[in-house]
Amino acid sequence: MIYLDYAATTPLDKRVLDVMMPYFSELFGNPSSIHRFGQKAETAIEEAREKVAKILHCRADEIIFTSGGTEADNLALRGAMMARRDSTKWLLTAKTEHPAVSKTAIQLEKEYGFLLEWLDVNEHGEITVESLSKAVCNNTSLASVMFANNEIGTINPIADLAQVAKANNILFHTDAVQAAAYLDVDVSKLNVDLMSLGGHKFYGPKGVGALYVRKGTALIPNQTGGSQENSLRAGTHNVPYIVGFAEALRLAVEEREERTNHVKPLRDHIIGNVLETISDSKLTGHPQNRLPNHASFVFKDVDGNLLLQMLDSAGFACSSGSACKTGNPEPSEVIKALGYSDDWALGSLRVTLGKDSTAEHVDSFIKTLPSLIEKARKLSNHKTSN
Repeated sequence: MIYLDYAATTPLDKRVLDVMMPYFSELFGNPSSIHRFGQKAETAIEEAREKVAKILHCRADEIIFTSGGTEADNLALRGAMMARRDSTKWLLTAKTEHPAVSKTAIQLEKEYGFLLEWLDVNEHGEITVESLSKAVCNNTSLASVMFANNEIGTINPIADLAQVAKANNILFHTDAVQAAAYLDVDVSKLNVDLMSLGGHKFYGPKGVGALYVRKGTALIPNQTGGSQENSLRAGTHNVPYIVGFAEALRLAVEEREERTNHVKPLRDHIIGNVLETISDSKLTGHPQNRLPNHASFVFKDVDGNLLLQMLDSAGFACSSGSACKTGNPEPSEVIKALGYSDDWALGSLRVTLGKDSTAEHVDSFIKTLPSLIEKARKLSNHKTSN
């Protein structure tokens, strides 16, 4: 099998595993315990926090460790909106966001009475300064815009958007879960108030993430109990995972240029070949301003889920934005937001590369894909005619 789904998850880096291992066994203490076992675990947590803070260019006490990017997004949105519920009501976000943001926003509207406005995106799935500026009102509390889109790879102008929010006294959150593997997540440059990260997108462990919370930003905790994480995230710390998260992020920053230079030519080879050799194919997302490892397409009159099954049988692991609900395929909200009709939107394909991807992997993929697309079209047309 050739793995081409690094946006979904990455394998754990052996170097990360090595720093995690002692905290599963001899250094097993609870960081909340006063004795020496607890002190060693607490030291590991705080060293990890300092390591992450140094990368983000923020204070260590502005880093809140979570169970992953989803929890970080939930804490950012729900926590910030609930903390400001007596003064401001509007939440701004886009339908191109990860469900961890979009579904949280919908719940805040339906269950808690907040007001939700969906930001417009352009044909590349990009949130522009004009789009945000147009949506802002005196009663806006929070804007949430992802740094880089997980499905189509588009990179948003976060620093410019955050400046609009700041000028209007609005909190600004960005989901940087996909971005952190390849983009600069320096919060002093981005000027964001809240930023979510997830460890398994940059060769760290699954089940751990972090939320940057600018000092002075009020949040209501989602999870109550002990006083861990500045009383914003109760529960005994997952010490080995937090240690692994920090080391994986350090390596991602240290090796960013090398990793980018490795995947970008491979990505460009895929994009150029697919668009040239496969009829009725379109690149989704921004043609240039996109993640360096990310290629995504729509193919007319193709069932994306069927295509994934064919690719899997042929030895390739990829993904699609479409989902099957009650037996009927439906295009993703992201692809629909770009304005594609169903005959295009249902045929989405995401191909994402990583540090273990090779030119041989890519050549094998682009050699195999055209015949699978042709076969999938024939099967789709057969279903339609019947």
